[in-house]
Amino acid sequence: MPQLPATLEDAIAQSREATKAALDDGYRRLQVELLFPELKVMPIAEQFLPLFAEYGDKLKVFFADAGAAALAKREWSDVPFKILDVGTGRASNAEQKIEPEDEIFLFVTPTSVEVPQLEKLCEQIGDRPFIILNPRLEDSGVVGIGYAARQTRQRFISTIEYCYYLRPIFEEAAVLRAYPGLWEVWVKKDDDYEKVVDLGKKPSGDELDMIIAGGDPEAEGEGKTSGKKPSVFKGLQRFLKALSS
Repeated sequence: MPQLPATLEDAIAQSREATKAALDDGYRRLQVELLFPELKVMPIAEQFLPLFAEYGDKLKVFFADAGAAALAKREWSDVPFKILDVGTGRASNAEQKIEPEDEIFLFVTPTSVEVPQLEKLCEQIGDRPFIILNPRLEDSGVVGIGYAARQTRQRFISTIEYCYYLRPIFEEAAVLRAYPGLWEVWVKKDDDYEKVVDLGKKPSGDELDMIIAGGDPEAEGEGKTSGKKPSVFKGLQRFLKALSS
């Protein structure tokens, strides 16, 4: 049974384990999200990369734009894999960026702007596995996005499986999903966090409000379960400060 991690480092390790389990079970389109404010994605991606050590130069890592890709190339100068940007160019670029010898792909923080090109890249990837780390594909702040673009974005998002998700809700609760486990909601009880419910799908905002307020929405599996852990947020705050320094 997955446990609520006590540190950011624990959360990243847990996300690697969940991703490996999903890949071993045959999933090919996966998403990992650690939703914390002011989280720097480069150190997170660096700690996530050991998952792909066995692939060597068969891994290809994509960043959202050329600037982020250039920064990664400078900071990760001795890595065996290639680092590229998703970009927003022509369809032919997608064909050039995906090569037959590539075996697995990591996309780091793509946004809703890159969805059309991201979808073209994934068409070229075919049945090979890819993981999207901390995407911002549902960014409601994008101005001027039309109906067709929203439909394209939603169609693409619907093909991807959450294998890991961790989101604190202020200091009141946290939502966790670590494959193959269910979606879990942990609520603060005194100085600890207690798992109060397992759910078969990602809870909506209204469902979370009810759970945090002490309601009992319909649950799957064992239903209500519990298990106390030290404050996840205190540990995460320490790691976030360390990563930001």
